[in-house]
Amino acid sequence: MSKLSNFWGSIRIFTNYSRKKMKFPKLRSKQKATPESFIASHCEGGISWQKDEDDLDTLVELVRLIRPKKPKKIEAIDLSGLISFLKMHPVCNRQFSEYLNGILYHKKFNKFLSDAAMLQDVNFFRELRARISAKILPNQPQKDRMEYVLNQVFHLASDRIWIEKIPLEQLEELFDILEFDSIYKSTEPDSPLSETLLAMNLITQRMSGRAMETDVIKMVPEFDDLESPFTAFEMELLQIEERIRSTDVHFISAEDLSYRQLLVLHKQCEEFVDKAFSNSSKYGISLRVNQNLLKIRQQLKRLEVLIPLLVVESQKEKKTNSISLGLQLIKYNCYKNNVRKFISESTQLISYEITQHTAKTGEHYITESRREYFKMFWAALGGGFIVGVLCIIKVLLGKVDASFFGHAFYYSMNYAFGFIAIYLLGFTLATKQPAMTASALVRALEEGAKKQGKNVEKYGAFSILFARVFRSQFIAFVGNVIMAFPVSWLGIWAIDRIFHYNIAATKWHTLINDLSPIHSLAILHAAIAGVFLFLSGIISGSIANRDKHNQVYFRIQEHPILKRTFGRKKTAKLAKIYEKKGAGVISNFWFGIFMGSTASIGMFLGLNLDIRHITFASGNLALGLYGANYAVSQSMLVWGIFGIGIIGLVNFMVSFSLSLGLAFRSRNISLFELRFVAQAIWKHFKRKPISFFFPTERKEKSAVEEIYLKHE
Repeated sequence: MSKLSNFWGSIRIFTNYSRKKMKFPKLRSKQKATPESFIASHCEGGISWQKDEDDLDTLVELVRLIRPKKPKKIEAIDLSGLISFLKMHPVCNRQFSEYLNGILYHKKFNKFLSDAAMLQDVNFFRELRARISAKILPNQPQKDRMEYVLNQVFHLASDRIWIEKIPLEQLEELFDILEFDSIYKSTEPDSPLSETLLAMNLITQRMSGRAMETDVIKMVPEFDDLESPFTAFEMELLQIEERIRSTDVHFISAEDLSYRQLLVLHKQCEEFVDKAFSNSSKYGISLRVNQNLLKIRQQLKRLEVLIPLLVVESQKEKKTNSISLGLQLIKYNCYKNNVRKFISESTQLISYEITQHTAKTGEHYITESRREYFKMFWAALGGGFIVGVLCIIKVLLGKVDASFFGHAFYYSMNYAFGFIAIYLLGFTLATKQPAMTASALVRALEEGAKKQGKNVEKYGAFSILFARVFRSQFIAFVGNVIMAFPVSWLGIWAIDRIFHYNIAATKWHTLINDLSPIHSLAILHAAIAGVFLFLSGIISGSIANRDKHNQVYFRIQEHPILKRTFGRKKTAKLAKIYEKKGAGVISNFWFGIFMGSTASIGMFLGLNLDIRHITFASGNLALGLYGANYAVSQSMLVWGIFGIGIIGLVNFMVSFSLSLGLAFRSRNISLFELRFVAQAIWKHFKRKPISFFFPTERKEKSAVEEIYLKHE
């Protein structure tokens, strides 16, 4: 033990002597480690910077010490202490410089620079699945790749936030102190400049090929007789690269004619993509084409960052461009698997086109004059009549001896054909309106912003339009409910009189109890119905958009067999009918499938899933009362009637909220504006509360409709 104590004593004496000799600050075990003390410990203790050639542990720990706990809240990252330490200790500075340069030497990054943070697959769901998978289990490249270093050192998505908060002056000072070479030193294989040029070539070739795909070219017929700007851009870039590689000066001037021409061609490529996106309202757009165009736009943005790196006007620019490349690599690595940004970019245009269709459809659900108001009431009565019949049919189908799938099929067909009948006959189902009118409201807000600017004044006119929407919903609810009840009651009474059979005698308790918000999960089931109402609106818009993109109407109109069979006029009429009604029929069919299969799926999964719809709730109350021979307790009846109102409110709120959120998202309007919208609506309600329930305008047409409900 004495020999061991003497040994450790000798080590402590040697360490203290070395510390005094090299003038390092004395480290205490309880003192918090800093980047300076960490580097000092490696210099003074003789600790190896690298255990092997690929060891990054030291750099990982150093970055961990610099990394702030809350990068979003900190204003700036100060590295002045580290810079001063390296200046005062040249031995440490040299060792640290050799360590960093050794890590970065000949690391390949051309594929990473051309791929990172960009779409890798035009299949939306495959790309989404790949990104989620990579977040859980990150892809690990080979150790000779720069991506491997970035994955190990800057592995947090928030690293890009604090890296950007380091002052450029300090980064430039570190660049000089650590004796980094600029990227313009060499164009040899695996050198930074060579890797950058290779990445630009990869991006350009992929972009040019993608822009030539048939579905993409179809979006921009304006470019049919013109040379592709992507091909011209690729050729111009190749010429510049050849000059950079073949001369001793590995850069060009900003006044270079080829460089200026490259910028012009880049602008033309951007115009190509912008035109394709803007033409989506004419020709429609598929998710695949949207992803292709989005990837081309991302590639153009990447080239916009890389092209300036080819230009050097002063010696300082060599340094700043080199630092800029390094920062971009870190930034791309940090959000290469960003799921939220991917979903946001991928769905915005598609959601815009979908909500454009629902906005135009929704205008027909907004009443202004008294004539339109009562016309909506009569249409709602028609919808309530059909729903009353559907309620009776569903009770009868419930008595059929069938499997879960069999009942799901029967219920779904009952709902689907009933909803299609309501749609084709021009009747109204109240809860289908919010998904349509929400888009019309947001489009009105967007138009107001364009015409009146971003000020609170524009919300006044918007609140008037909202009052019209609200009263249209109100009278539709009233019409549906007051018709569904007597139709269901008359139907069950007629069956009982003719066949002497009360079809609800054994089910009345369930029919009434399921309406109560405190005795059942009526609120949850009403919310599920609201989601399905929202989805039916999405389906309608997406079908219309898809058919427009695939020219379905024109293909029907010019179908040779149809023209020979029915004649040119009848075929054109058929195409027109499909154009006007096709998306709505398909949407209502799927809405019926959703509504009819939910309960059966819930039973199969062992979950209490079902749907509650205000109009059907009214019909079920009538069936329940007759089935019980009116022997229902007062509290049960009160909760049943109250439940109908709650179900309708939840149907409306869920459907309208989801549709409004999608519409806001599609037009890139901040949800923060909802605050001003709510204030304007409340102010209008206090001034004219009756206008939210009954039309008060005397004019047949008002200025508001002229401004807001104008077709594009």
